[in-house]
Amino acid sequence: MKKPGRKVVVLDTWAVLAYLDGEPAAQQVRQVLRTARRKQVVVLLSLISYGECLYVIEREQGFQHAQRAVGIIDQLALHVMPADRPLVFEAAHVKARHPISYADAFSVALARRHDGRVMTGDPEFKAVEPEIAVHWLPDRRRWSEATRRQ
Repeated sequence: MKKPGRKVVVLDTWAVLAYLDGEPAAQQVRQVLRTARRKQVVVLLSLISYGECLYVIEREQGFQHAQRAVGIIDQLALHVMPADRPLVFEAAHVKARHPISYADAFSVALARRHDGRVMTGDPEFKAVEPEIAVHWLPDRRRWSEATRRQ
């Protein structure tokens, strides 16, 4: 997936929801997606994180909004990565060792696999920051709202 000389960015659920909601962090997510469209960076999204985005949207705004989000996400300059057996095992290992959500563990596992950095505003990633690179997004509002509803 990673081309020589290209950086890899893994979007987590927090980043995608911030983008879809037009939050302040959306500007940075939009910029990395533009860079990906120019093929200067590779942007990845775990299928598990994609599913988490959809259930959060459906729970908050209804099924039609979730379906509209599918149409938007599928048009973005990113690669949705399936959860194969090695990735599931790596995510399970990450989850067992760190206080992060299971979906976030997939973002960490993808970043490790592709030598990339996770783009997020979710403070759970502070626990894994010594092991992976994190691009911190502004405005923690999305995280506090999402965790309150879990």
